[in-house]
Amino acid sequence: MNQSELIIKTAQISGLTKKDVEHALKTAGDVVGAALVEEGEAVLPGIGRLTVKARAAREGRNPKTGESMQIAAKKVPHFSAAKALKDAVAA
Repeated sequence: MNQSELIIKTAQISGLTKKDVEHALKTAGDVVGAALVEEGEAVLPGIGRLTVKARAAREGRNPKTGESMQIAAKKVPHFSAAKALKDAVAA
């Protein structure tokens, strides 16, 4: 499901306009992003939890030349699915 399909389906189910749903989804994305930056965690009830994990620096390889290169340490988002979502998908 892509973004436009999500907006259409949510508008049909909720009775809201597509524009309102689009605004709500964008706002929710902004709020979740800000929570990850500020708190390092965001919970999406019934869906899962997003957390920030630290990825250590490591040595990699340029696939074109085969030359070794250093990949810097960075923080990345990590998603853990809620039990309810796991059970729904497994069924």
